Amino acid sequence: MVAAHPLPAVLAFARVAHFGSFTRAAAELEVSPSALSQTVRALESKLGVRLLNRTTRQVGLTEHGARFLEQIGPGLAQIEAAFDDLDAVRHRPTGRLRINVGRTAAKILIEPRLPAFLARYPELEVELFADDTLADLVAGGFDAGIRLGECLARDMIALPVGGLQRQVIVATPEYFERHPAPRTPQELVDHDCIRLRLPGSRRLYPWEFSRDGRDFEVDVQGRLICNDGMMILSAARAGLGLAQLFEPIAREDLRAGRLVEALVDHQPPFPGFYIYYPARKQLPTKLRVFVDFMREGM
Repeated sequence: MVAAHPLPAVLAFARVAHFGSFTRAAAELEVSPSALSQTVRALESKLGVRLLNRTTRQVGLTEHGARFLEQIGPGLAQIEAAFDDLDAVRHRPTGRLRINVGRTAAKILIEPRLPAFLARYPELEVELFADDTLADLVAGGFDAGIRLGECLARDMIALPVGGLQRQVIVATPEYFERHPAPRTPQELVDHDCIRLRLPGSRRLYPWEFSRDGRDFEVDVQGRLICNDGMMILSAARAGLGLAQLFEPIAREDLRAGRLVEALVDHQPPFPGFYIYYPARKQLPTKLRVFVDFMREGM
């Protein structure tokens, strides 16, 4: 039986496991490495099991230590969230906010609004990770992610951000002088389409359409394949073919006449992006203010 109030020792063990180092954990906790080592050894003695393997070069979890850390993780996260919530009462949100976001969502939603967010919360540090794969937020240590609704895991809390979105089929005026604009998606077979392959996917992304309440896909053909929306935009500007892009990405080129839209009647608005995060009883203050900021005006 462990003596009463072992929480400080449990927290000390968790920080050592996080850093894989007594020295780095001791610096964060503002104690000496020897005192920290004694605290963890006392915990191991009370539990009757070894939690850490120690060598002169590294510190690692034992099998029991890994299992113990996994079990206490949710509780420690709740404690941290509770302290974050108290911090909100005393001062503005602080700490590092880590957001995993698809590149298109970053361009449309994050890039235009990031200066205002940083100005509103000067004590908050933001780390953005542009990633078009379906990353595991928990394994990657992210606070939240932003993706299209169709890409979300079921066990996440998801809230819409950015309002409805719309895709457009575009090409240069010069391209349409050489190739008559398609009147239906089926006529895309006669066009050189700039295609998208998302990172980590073996499948080329089909072009999506909707007409009279019916959604459908078309597997287009073309000589150029990219894995990034901005590369596709550049290729379309260069006259290399037709591109399907989110309307905000192509908006300035459409206004300036550098690109022309086709198949307008087959590209209605649709539910766009969502900010999502693991379910938890208490949302950390730093994440709550980001979620609220991203949803302002909806």
